Amino acid sequence: LAYIFSALTAVLAIAGCVGIGGIRPPRGSAPIVRTLDTTAYCHCGRCCSWHRTWLGRPVYSSGPLRGKPKAVGITASGTRVRPGTIAADTSIYPFGTIMYVEGYGYGRVEDRGSAIVGNRIDLYYRTHAQAMAWGRQNLRVKIWLPPSPPSLP
Repeated sequence: LAYIFSALTAVLAIAGCVGIGGIRPPRGSAPIVRTLDTTAYCHCGRCCSWHRTWLGRPVYSSGPLRGKPKAVGITASGTRVRPGTIAADTSIYPFGTIMYVEGYGYGRVEDRGSAIVGNRIDLYYRTHAQAMAWGRQNLRVKIWLPPSPPSLP
C-alpha cells in the first residue's frame, strides 16, 4: 500500500497536481514563465564541494571557507535539503521563490551555489546517479516570486 501511495504521489507531482513535499504556488497569482538552464545536484562532496578530513569530519574543499567545517545537507537558507529544493541566484530568485519545472515538479528556492548565476537553477536529487541522469536541460519554468516585504515609512 505504501508503494502504491508513493508511486501515485510521484505521478501526480510530475503531472503538476501536487507539489513535492507539499510545495504549491500561491492561489490566484499568475506565474512568470522563463526559459532557464537547469542542472541537478545531490548533497555529495562532488556536487557540493566538500570532503572529509582524516578524522571523518566534512569540510569545504575550496573557496574562502576551505578547510572550515561543512554542515552536509543544510541549505544556504538553513533548511535541510530534500526533493523540491532548488538552488538559484538569489539576487534574481530570492529564497522562497516557487518554481514548476517540467519533469521535476514544484520546488522552492532554498539554496544557492557559486556556479549558479543568472537564469540557471540547480535541482536537488537524493542520489548522485539521479542528479547526473538529469544532466543539463534548457526548459521553460513557471516562477512565483515571494511577496515583497512592506516598505517602511
